Amino acid sequence: MRVTSEPWPAGDWRRLLAEAVGDADELLALLGLDGRVRSATPAGGRRFPLRVPRGFVARMRRGDPADPLLRQVLPLAEEDVPAPGFSADPLGELAAPPVAGVLHKYEGRALVVATGACAVHCRYCFRRHFPYAEHHAPGGGWQATLDRIAADPGIAELILSGGDPLTLSDARLAELARAADRLPQLRRFRVHTRLPIVLPQRVDETLVEWLRAMELPTVVVVHANHANEIDDDVRRALAALRATGASLLNQSVLLAGVNDSAAALAGLSETLLDAGVLPYYLHMLDPVAGSAHFAVAESRAAGLVRELAARLPGYLVPRLVREVAGAPSKLAVDLEV
Repeated sequence: MRVTSEPWPAGDWRRLLAEAVGDADELLALLGLDGRVRSATPAGGRRFPLRVPRGFVARMRRGDPADPLLRQVLPLAEEDVPAPGFSADPLGELAAPPVAGVLHKYEGRALVVATGACAVHCRYCFRRHFPYAEHHAPGGGWQATLDRIAADPGIAELILSGGDPLTLSDARLAELARAADRLPQLRRFRVHTRLPIVLPQRVDETLVEWLRAMELPTVVVVHANHANEIDDDVRRALAALRATGASLLNQSVLLAGVNDSAAALAGLSETLLDAGVLPYYLHMLDPVAGSAHFAVAESRAAGLVRELAARLPGYLVPRLVREVAGAPSKLAVDLEV
């Protein structure tokens, strides 16, 4: 079946974002799980509340407490269990906090923490404790952010991150895109976003318009962890993004109970390629406090990727990496461990 590449009408996504499920009991009731899954909100769930669009809930399997999409968003009591090595700032970002929203983590790249807002609260998020109110890009305009980037002629790539930058208005994003096009040292414009996966209606006419107008080569990195996240609405959003001329990549996190099998990872890679997205990174879990129940041992992760490489062509095997505070780049995990 052919999936259209037409974007959605402008603005519908805001209503859908406002209608996101924010209560664990409601989420479980929608899935026919009330009474079978303990829904008492852990302390971690109060500090980092549940948030999930209803369209994403519709892709979950009714009556299945082990559904891989549900597991990513439902607060569990395990979040309150302390674990050695798991901290509020696992990547050491607050040791050198953003200035005007700009993080200089890697050579030649400026990462802009554009906002703290997300459409979905993933329970494994490495920035779930990040003090966004103090460190995201200034509101009201991009000038301080752009001045910071322009002052370093060695920066060749601007990376929009967050939170999720696509929760910002298209007017604000288009303003930044036009200004980025005017910075002579920039060679690429990159956007990291989960919205095309969890709220595909975000890929609307106005978003497509400013992306298509970009002069810089543009890369959109989406975030899907399981093939069940990708339905026809997501395929339509990805096709609309691809039609702008942007390159589409995916990054995943290896999560116990979600995608920690070769079959699940292979299914994700195949489904992504069918939707026009190339698998890019498979991340080891960042050790953020509250997420230890998602951890997969490095030796098992390496074995899964070896198995994946044995059954898929190389371009469908994402690179297994971990991020280490202070390292000059993401570090490849040794597949022979």
